[in-house]
Parts: sequence; structure tokens; C-alpha cells
Amino acid sequence: MTNRQVMNLTGKRILVTGASRGIGRAAAQAMAQAGAQVIVHYAQSEHTAEALAASLGNGSKAIRANLANPQEVMHLFDESIAHMGGLDVLVNNAGIAIGIPDDAADGEWLETWEKTFAVNTTAVALLCKLAVAHFKVVGGGRIITISSRAAFRGDTADYLAYAASKGALVALTRSIARAYGKQRITAFNVAPGFVRTDMAQDFMDQYGEAYALNDIALPELTRPEDLAPTLVFLASGLADHATGCTIDINAGSYVH
Repeated sequence: MTNRQVMNLTGKRILVTGASRGIGRAAAQAMAQAGAQVIVHYAQSEHTAEALAASLGNGSKAIRANLANPQEVMHLFDESIAHMGGLDVLVNNAGIAIGIPDDAADGEWLETWEKTFAVNTTAVALLCKLAVAHFKVVGGGRIITISSRAAFRGDTADYLAYAASKGALVALTRSIARAYGKQRITAFNVAPGFVRTDMAQDFMDQYGEAYALNDIALPELTRPEDLAPTLVFLASGLADHATGCTIDINAGSYVH
């Protein structure tokens, strides 16, 4: 009889971006409960982030960074390494969704596009580059990136930038998995649909909650806590042979 494997993250050092609320908060809590030390990245909610980090224990810490600023992204990574003494898992969770009509002025539309890509794509790519360099030195590591079902099925006309920015993350994840697997660096993509978060609420305020509910197969919207166990599983090392994969957690609203 073999020993049962459990999702134990004791000793794991994990950076979770956008961890002060929503999916990131649920992930940070679940990973800390499994024994991990967590960096709680935040952009604005200092009090909330610091309170969360204190509640997580395990030497967890809150660190602020504006992900639209590459210098602050690099500082976030360096400060995380300095505090924890290394990194085992990067969770790219932070993202923004800015709606803009397709008939908006060109300059305004382009500004929204560039801001969306700066946070959702460029910051993620830079963090992945830094993580891969670190993982090469320490003998491996894992990258978990939150994209969206929009990366596969598209989105509404006013969220073109959001869908495109998330689609890029799928190719990035697959490329990292293929390029660095022999160095024990694995990468995974998780694609939610509507999740009951502040960011999704902005969309539902515009289109109505019925729009979101009618779009899914289950009777209730996905909560951040519904994604957390999968993220812990991917961080644990028990799923390394699924490197490069996308896991859909969208209540059956898109299956591919």
C-alpha cells in the first residue's frame, strides 16, 4: 500500500501578485494554510494587504508595486527574493479589465490598450523572465498564470484589449513550459470565467448579473475560493507532468 500524497507546501516560497483581494487573496490564504511562505503583492490596498500577510503567518510579507511600471516590477521580484531567501513558485494573478467602446477616440482607445497590456502582459512576462533566471540557478520552480476564458472564446467589443492581453499569456505559458522543462521549470495556465470579484463586478454592473448567470452551466457564479485548491495543487509539484496545460475553471461557460 503506497503512502497517500497530500498537497503540502511547507517550505515553499511563493509570490502571488494581486493578492490583497479576489482570486489572489484566496490563493494566498490556501497556500499559507498548506504551509507556504507568501509574498502578498498589492498595488493600492496597503492596510488590507498587510493585515492579510500578518494573518497568513509563515513569515509572509506584503509588498507594494505598480505593475504598469517595469522598475517597480523588478523591485517587487528582488524584494521578494531578499525577504524569503529565494522563490519556488510565481503566481501571476494580478490583472485589470478596462472597458472602452470601439468607437472611442483613437488616442483614448490606444491608451486603454497600452495600460491593459502593461499590467496584464508585460509585467507578467517580465516576472516570468526574472523567475526563470532564478529557477535556473536554484534547480527549478513553477509558474502559475491566471488568464481567462476570454483568451480562447474572445470577449465583448469593449473588452478587446483584455481578451488579447490574456490570450498572450497562454502562448507565454506554453513557451516557457516547452523551453525550460529540462531545467525543471514548469508553467501552467488557469483560465477562469466570471468570478465573483471586484473586477468582475464592474462588468456585471454594466451588463447585469443575469448576463453572467445565463452564460454558465452551474446555478451560481464561481467564487475565488473555487479556484484556490487547483492553484495549491499546481504549486505542490504533483501536477508537473501537466506543464504547459490550461485548466478551465469557468462553470462550464467555455469548454475546449
